[in-house]
Amino acid sequence: MKNSKVLRMVLFLSGLIATGIGGAILFLPAAFHATNGIDLGGNSSLLSEVRAPGGALMASGILIMSGTFVAKLTFTSAVVSTLLYFSYGLSRILSMAVDGLPAERLVQAAVLELVIGLVCVRAFVRSRRFVNTGKETRSQGF
Repeated sequence: MKNSKVLRMVLFLSGLIATGIGGAILFLPAAFHATNGIDLGGNSSLLSEVRAPGGALMASGILIMSGTFVAKLTFTSAVVSTLLYFSYGLSRILSMAVDGLPAERLVQAAVLELVIGLVCVRAFVRSRRFVNTGKETRSQGF
C-alpha cells in the first residue's frame, strides 16, 4: 500500500484524536464526561465500565498513529481508523433514534466521528487507487 502523505496525515490526526480522547476517558473519566453534563459519581463499577473503553480507544489511537511511521501497519491502521470512527458515529445515531437527543456536544461528536470516518475512507481509497494505477515506485512493505 502506498503510504501517501495524505493518508499518513489522516492516520496521524485520527490516531492523535483517539489517543487523546481515550486517555482523557481512561485517566480523567469524571471530568471528561462532566463536560457533557454527565455525572459519574463515585460508583467504582461505573467508573470501571467507563475507563475500560477509554483504554481501548487510547490503544486503538496508538495503533492508528503507528501506521504513519510503520509501512507494514498502514493498511491495518486505515481499516481500524475507519471502523473505529464509523462505529462510534453510527452507534451515536442509533442511540439518538432509540434514546432521544443527547447533549449538543455529543451530537457534534457524532457528526465529527462520521466525517473523520469518511476522510479515512477517502484517503485510503485514494492511496489504493494510486498504487493500482502503477504509479507506485517504492516497496509496499508486505
